[in-house]
Amino acid sequence: MRALDPEVMDVVWNAVEGLLPDRPDSHPLGCHRKRISDRLCFRGILIRLVTGCSWEDAERLLFCQVSDTTLRTRRDEWITNGVFDQLCEQAVGAYDRIIGLDLADVCIDGSQQKARCGGDGTGPNPADRGKTGWKWSIAVDGEGVPIGWAIAPANRHDSKLVEPTLAAITSRGLHHDIETIHADKGYDYQFVDDLIATAGIEDVNISRKKKRGQPEPIRPAFRIDNRWLVERTNSWLIDYGQLRRNTDRKPEHRLAQLALAITMLIAAKLVDWRNKHTPELVPIR
Repeated sequence: MRALDPEVMDVVWNAVEGLLPDRPDSHPLGCHRKRISDRLCFRGILIRLVTGCSWEDAERLLFCQVSDTTLRTRRDEWITNGVFDQLCEQAVGAYDRIIGLDLADVCIDGSQQKARCGGDGTGPNPADRGKTGWKWSIAVDGEGVPIGWAIAPANRHDSKLVEPTLAAITSRGLHHDIETIHADKGYDYQFVDDLIATAGIEDVNISRKKKRGQPEPIRPAFRIDNRWLVERTNSWLIDYGQLRRNTDRKPEHRLAQLALAITMLIAAKLVDWRNKHTPELVPIR
């Protein structure tokens, strides 16, 4: 977990600051209540994402410098202004420019999580005794960097999320460079093969189901091993408490949290790359 590392947090905050609209904090009489700083609100939003705590606890962890109501309001303002979406686009683009995405082998999979408070975009989780949950579908490059994702109720089949996940990849113009898509047998459907082919990706490595009356399909083990990359990325995301046991009731709030978590993951990788190649910039701890 690197999201609360000051070095990583400062990098992401600099990007967030550049996306926020100008809001002059002035009053002709100078007697109004000052606007709470965006940086403090960003820290509160991040604390809640990492720990999975309530907004009230996030307020207490910030020593009551900002109210829980202000934190929720500021988050909604940023969602309306597309801050979290733009932040992700910048993170993926920066990684591609600086390090380079490895798109030879792309893995896709879903992950189901708890959502006890229910709301739109949730459903009975078949992996959690039918309790309310949500899920995300994510595609990652050869290093586990997310390049496309979508969210849905927990009872939505993984194969049904292939289309929005591929649409997210296509919107970033990355589908042209993908050589092979890897997926487990939950994606063994003809319409999935058709969707991938329509996206211009010719090679598909899906673990095929055994058909009745037919011999066990031959599985090229040396390629199937690539699927662990997306499982590793899912484990990184599950470390974020608010993703693992979400308490929001709106899909846009969950999507914003997922986008922020992905941004923090990519930012940590970029900081590590910078420190590796410019060791003199490594802070003294």
